[in-house]
Amino acid sequence: MKICICPGSFDPVTYGHIDIIQRAAELFDHVYVAVLKNPEKQSFFTIDERLEMLHVSVKAMANVSVESFDGLVVEYARKKGALAIVRGLRAVSDFEYEFKLAAMNRNLAPDIETVFMMTSSQFSFLSSSAVKEVASFGGDVSQWVSPEVAQRLYAKYQINERGRRD
Repeated sequence: MKICICPGSFDPVTYGHIDIIQRAAELFDHVYVAVLKNPEKQSFFTIDERLEMLHVSVKAMANVSVESFDGLVVEYARKKGALAIVRGLRAVSDFEYEFKLAAMNRNLAPDIETVFMMTSSQFSFLSSSAVKEVASFGGDVSQWVSPEVAQRLYAKYQINERGRRD
């Protein structure tokens, strides 16, 4: 069985993330979407909230599981029997960062490959940070995140249905 890991913070999950997960699910027998528990990083959504949003977002993908992990991604990948770590790339700037991570992971676990996937062009500019910023001002994020994620964003920012703070 060919298993891969799609790790990330998913804070929040966007259609760009779902694009990569869905395409990975077509290439691999099983995909573990792995949300990193990183106490060093200040997240907007809790681990549980991010897991819930991911579960809703991937529920139609039978060969995708959602979990959280802490520690090294290569150790998590080994534990799951994964042969690859799938990472999405939006632009050249992503590549430099991801290349360094892939090199480090390759050094730590030469048996686990890193697979880079270019995100679909309509999501090439999309980031969780940008979505959060637009939502914080009451802007429409419905083209970038699912209705459930948009609703949670607006609730966190206390934005009402008219795009104004309550």
